[in-house]
Amino acid sequence: MANERKTEVIVRSHFDKFKDKIGIEEQRSDNPKIDKLLKTASKKGSGKGFPEFIITLRDNSDFLIVVECKADASKHESPNRDKYSEYAVDGALLYASYLSKEFDVLAIAVSGENQRELKISHYLHLKNENKAMPKFGDILLDIDSYLNGYINSEEKFRQDLYALREFSSELNDKLHNIKIAASERSLLISSILIALTEKAFCKTYKEYDTPEELANALVYTVSNVLRKANLRSENLENLNIQFSFVRTDTALSKEHGVLRFLIDDIDKHINSFKKTHEYYDVLGQLYIEFLKYANSDKGLGIVLTPPHITELFCDLAMVNKDSVVYDNCAGTCGFLISALSKMIKDAKGDLIKEKQIKNKQLIGVEYQAKIFALACSNMYIHKDGKTNIIRGNCFENGVIEQVKTYKPIIGFLNPPYKADKKKDPEELEFVLNNLEVLEPGGICIAIVPMQSALAQKGEIYALKKQLLRKHTLEAALSMPDELFYDTGVGVVTCIMIFIAHKPHPINKETYFGYYKDDGFVKRKNKGRVDAFGKWENIKEKWVESYINRKAKAGFSVNKIVTADDEWCAEAYMETDYSTLSKEIFEETVKNYMIFKLTNGVV
Repeated sequence: MANERKTEVIVRSHFDKFKDKIGIEEQRSDNPKIDKLLKTASKKGSGKGFPEFIITLRDNSDFLIVVECKADASKHESPNRDKYSEYAVDGALLYASYLSKEFDVLAIAVSGENQRELKISHYLHLKNENKAMPKFGDILLDIDSYLNGYINSEEKFRQDLYALREFSSELNDKLHNIKIAASERSLLISSILIALTEKAFCKTYKEYDTPEELANALVYTVSNVLRKANLRSENLENLNIQFSFVRTDTALSKEHGVLRFLIDDIDKHINSFKKTHEYYDVLGQLYIEFLKYANSDKGLGIVLTPPHITELFCDLAMVNKDSVVYDNCAGTCGFLISALSKMIKDAKGDLIKEKQIKNKQLIGVEYQAKIFALACSNMYIHKDGKTNIIRGNCFENGVIEQVKTYKPIIGFLNPPYKADKKKDPEELEFVLNNLEVLEPGGICIAIVPMQSALAQKGEIYALKKQLLRKHTLEAALSMPDELFYDTGVGVVTCIMIFIAHKPHPINKETYFGYYKDDGFVKRKNKGRVDAFGKWENIKEKWVESYINRKAKAGFSVNKIVTADDEWCAEAYMETDYSTLSKEIFEETVKNYMIFKLTNGVV
């Protein structure tokens, strides 16, 4: 006769090895919150639930492990997972669904009486999510592996990012209410994040008697931290000027508790996120939120690139530990931070190489003083790399020559969008400028308005001809129409990829991708988000298709083009009729007729 106690012994002996890191309880919990959640979690439909094991972690009170055991391996999982009392997976998922109202839960189902026949399944059910997702594999792991896998999972990242966005919206409202100018909000946040890297400030900021003393201490700490970080003197002077408003702002320096509580909130919500997701562009995300209220900044053409697109750039360019990356329109350094993340990962713990990457392999130029201060702050917060952020005009000869000394082989940019049609440079002028400093054979990837790809006359057309005379157009990728929805900008964009200093061959086929669906959807108060976890698979498909130059109806095509042609997939690719249904056809015809009626063309 099957004996479930044997299964429990296997599980208990495994987790007993980690008793210094965990607490193990059986059937019930002394934690009143857990006990309350289990009161209605009976596997038989009413009454209390009694999991085999409830495991809490000493270093993370938000994370629980719940284990359900069955002796018979054939009772591991039912087809519909609704036989809660009979099957291990079904029961584990039931308990997780109740416990996830207050915790992030790893549900582990174990069946079998010995190691040879043992079956193991893992499911991660995050707090307030509708369902659990398969995670890990089919063997029991050590506690550190479970904890790291949970913390670094895509599911946890999405959850944390939603929380960060919600907090940034609340923070923006709070800063608006205390009359902090929209243009200074990101600077305030960055100054606090920098100060919180100083242990002495962390220990003492709550002890200052007056708001004025705390404001002065904050600015002094930031200046001192950046000075010790060997920032160039002219750059340090600029940053001191930009951060000085903290000392004079009425709410921050005069009103009791305002600045202190801001520091508390930022440490709790932003600093903790940054520590977990080290190379995510937190300041960039906050700046996007604040940008919604900063019409003057939009007028300057600032449209920050979404983080998943900066990561896409790195994959398209195959960034590695030996790459030297340049952004001539650095903004808050989103591209450089994504590149830094890839390069550090590829260094595989080589500390000497990591130092070289941060000191010599990331170069950025930013013209606007406030944005430059954010760029330097952002790179410092991400553990150095700020040394080669240059304040200046990327078109100036001195800046161009300075950048060339680093011998960059990869160029990334999202140029400022043209606001003044008579005075501002065209977006493609920035692309040419980026290509100019790259080593021969280097790759430049730029995201620009679609009109830059379509022009067949005028100044943009002349720039297209100039680009092909000097460089090779490898690819043009049409981006989602609402890619910049979160910044409140409706511009439709494409990505252009060039090989530097190799004139475009006459018979060269360029790859065109119709990359319109990135899997992101709009959610109220959250903006465009990867709600269904589709992005990683979509990105892999996009990158693979580009690298292998795959032509697929309705998605991609290879075509010989000149400056006279439109540089977009829509102009050349075949229609994929296999996806056409009667419903889609009828809906399209209806929309077309409505369009004609609305515009008076019938």
